[in-house]
Amino acid sequence: MSAPKIIIQILVTGAQIFGKALFEAGKQAAKNAKHTPQGAIGSDIAGVRNATSGSLTDKLTREHRMTLDEAHLILNLKQGESLENVLKNYEHLFKVNGPRPAPDPPMTGARAGKQPAPPTHSHYLQSKVVRARERIEAEMQVGKEADPTPPPPGAAPPSGSAQGNAGGSK
Repeated sequence: MSAPKIIIQILVTGAQIFGKALFEAGKQAAKNAKHTPQGAIGSDIAGVRNATSGSLTDKLTREHRMTLDEAHLILNLKQGESLENVLKNYEHLFKVNGPRPAPDPPMTGARAGKQPAPPTHSHYLQSKVVRARERIEAEMQVGKEADPTPPPPGAAPPSGSAQGNAGGSK
């Protein structure tokens, strides 16, 4: 066998091996893309992806791109906490992740030394905090609309009701 023939045979065999490996990797990637791991149930992607029913909660999850559990985790709240606690935690987290005031002008003279870098803020975290508050407020609003408190005994019906004076005077 001549040297060029051996080199060509090695290249062809290498290309075949590489092609088979690439094909198998592609098959595995397609299989992985279809599979949803069970451990990801609490994650944002799994929660939003699984919100496929027509319920109001699933509709809110799709609109806000955040599950109610994730919103509670972001704002460090327990289920069923009052709106006052939601707003208190929201304001604290929004302020902590917001931009800091401008630092004092740099010192000159003997004490000038190395100045510390100004602290940075996270617009991403701030936006997550805002979305979490919006998601919890939307859920509370749906809860109020779905479960209105009954009027106190002896209270007059609302002025726009069908029981009003719609038929004229008697």
